[in-house]
Amino acid sequence: MPVTLDKVDLSKYVIILTGATDGIGKEMARMLTEFNPKRLILPARNKEKGNVLLEYIKSTAGHTNNVEIWEMDLADLESVKNFANNYIKEVGELHILIHNAGIAVQNQIMKTKDDLELQFQVNHLAPFLLTLLLLDTIKKSVSAELPGKIALTSSEANQFGEIDFDNLNLEKGDYFNPIKAYANTKLMNVIVAKELGRMLQNENIATYSLHPGVIHTNIGHLNSGIRNFLFKIFTNVILRLEISAEQGAINVLYPVFSPENKETGKYYNLGIECEPNKVANNQEVTRKLWDISEQILKDHGMI
Repeated sequence: MPVTLDKVDLSKYVIILTGATDGIGKEMARMLTEFNPKRLILPARNKEKGNVLLEYIKSTAGHTNNVEIWEMDLADLESVKNFANNYIKEVGELHILIHNAGIAVQNQIMKTKDDLELQFQVNHLAPFLLTLLLLDTIKKSVSAELPGKIALTSSEANQFGEIDFDNLNLEKGDYFNPIKAYANTKLMNVIVAKELGRMLQNENIATYSLHPGVIHTNIGHLNSGIRNFLFKIFTNVILRLEISAEQGAINVLYPVFSPENKETGKYYNLGIECEPNKVANNQEVTRKLWDISEQILKDHGMI
């Protein structure tokens, strides 16, 4: 039975939601606006799509008084750092951070301007950087009466992901396995959420990783050609389980705002708490992934 989302009062909360211009993010932005947040910041790589999003929210929620489009490109670490620095300077308050943006590349290795594999950066490293840069701001903003939340949209694909420290991007070897690469980054989301939950358990901040369900979105918009044949077969099979973008948005937001969820760092599938890939419970792997991710960011001058 699908979960449902009750109306919540967010009038004291400042929220950042990434990946809001398409799919479930677009519906999440609409829902959050209807809950009257103090401020809702929606980072967008494409400002034109951001303006279209504002029009959509205005036509459905009735207003955009508390909604702002800010520029940020997760495929550019400098853009993420600039966003965070400007945010700290101009807003300086944050209670809820929802990392919803993501990408799936099905046919070839694609590199960012930072010379990193695109999925690894957009799905894992850039959200990790944004969290690190804004963590002190969240800590200063929250309290027992106004608790903070950090959520990462993951995928049930995490169940067959691996963390290979010698080949984090699956770039080595003769064959680039796109489905595996995507699954690996989704496992990284689960690991980061779980570790953040452990680190922040006494800071009035709860963390979540969430599978929204199978939804037809723009996540694979960069794909073309015949080399994604395997992924197309995979997609055609799982799309039989497809749900609406609205239900997917509810499946993400429900665990985050449900008063029943007292624990932190948990993984949710379709709004219900579930066990993720057992690798997420391996503290040695978790620590190493965290340290290597930090080192990559240091090497790029981001932290």
